[in-house]
Amino acid sequence: MNSYAFSFCGTELLAMGSGALFWPAQELLVVSDLHLGKSERVARRSRQLLPPYETRDTLNRLEDAITATEPATVVCLGDSFDDLDAGAALPEAEVMTLTGLMAGRKWVWIEGNHDPGPLEFGGTHLAELSCGPLTFRHIAEGDTGPEVSGHYHPKTSVSLRGRLVSRPSFLVSTRRLILPAFGTYTGGLRSDDAALTGLLDAQAYAILTGPLPCAVPLPR
Repeated sequence: MNSYAFSFCGTELLAMGSGALFWPAQELLVVSDLHLGKSERVARRSRQLLPPYETRDTLNRLEDAITATEPATVVCLGDSFDDLDAGAALPEAEVMTLTGLMAGRKWVWIEGNHDPGPLEFGGTHLAELSCGPLTFRHIAEGDTGPEVSGHYHPKTSVSLRGRLVSRPSFLVSTRRLILPAFGTYTGGLRSDDAALTGLLDAQAYAILTGPLPCAVPLPR
């Protein structure tokens, strides 16, 4: 499994190269911002046609993460569907894949700004989830204690071997962990954007996703 091990608020976690987060002690896998059905939503709202394969690709990568970690619980940190209508319009084959991944394990849908209500896929729908010292929610809040969130789709640009590289990234602060977007059709917000730097303390760093996940200092 290509992953980077790190400590966060008394927990030992693995940042996976795919953008998923695994907490071995709790057998808990976390993904954020799947945005399933985005091509359908874009076509419906703007008449712009995108190749309609992103849901299948996202689900395939999610299946790989589940196979690699065999979690007892999967937590989806909000914006799992690009909107509620997109979720309801998923093709039958994708619905069967998703329900197959959910079978035999606890599945928690955290409420996001794109998907504020439950859909008929089973699992548990929550505004946030507390587990041990950590609280899982979609959007980072104020000084509320150790939290794991998504929403911002962070990407970090660094120079590696003399070449500028930009990758989706985990942002790790003293009491705040922000996950990258897992979905295939998701853009990114630069980690040095004020919206993100205002949430992070001076000790914060990034973990780049990809074949060899690695920790790097945050650009300031």
